[in-house]
Amino acid sequence: MVLLQLDPFLNELTSMFERSTEKGSVWVTLKRSSLKSKVQRNKMTTAGQPIEYRCLIRATDGKKTISTSVGAKDHLRFQASYSTILKAHMTALKKRERKDKKKAAEAEKGLKKKPRKV
Repeated sequence: MVLLQLDPFLNELTSMFERSTEKGSVWVTLKRSSLKSKVQRNKMTTAGQPIEYRCLIRATDGKKTISTSVGAKDHLRFQASYSTILKAHMTALKKRERKDKKKAAEAEKGLKKKPRKV
């Protein structure tokens, strides 16, 4: 697994999406991480030092895995770029079929009415 800087990660993520347009998938996972071992974190908490948590982002297409770490300062810039990439490459999703509200309401009313007994 390769830990990349933000811009190379976004470029490689774009190329992963482009390679998988015909066939395949890209999995992206996000998790909170301090990039320190458990022993180091315990030492920092006992010493009273604050632990800086970052967002660890991993992407894989099944063959290649890339990752990056995003801090609080770069979060907004990364999120904007990441959302742009996702919107551009999610073209295979199907649109949801929406029913006309009036027709659906009339159909429900018609089903609820019972014929009167004479």
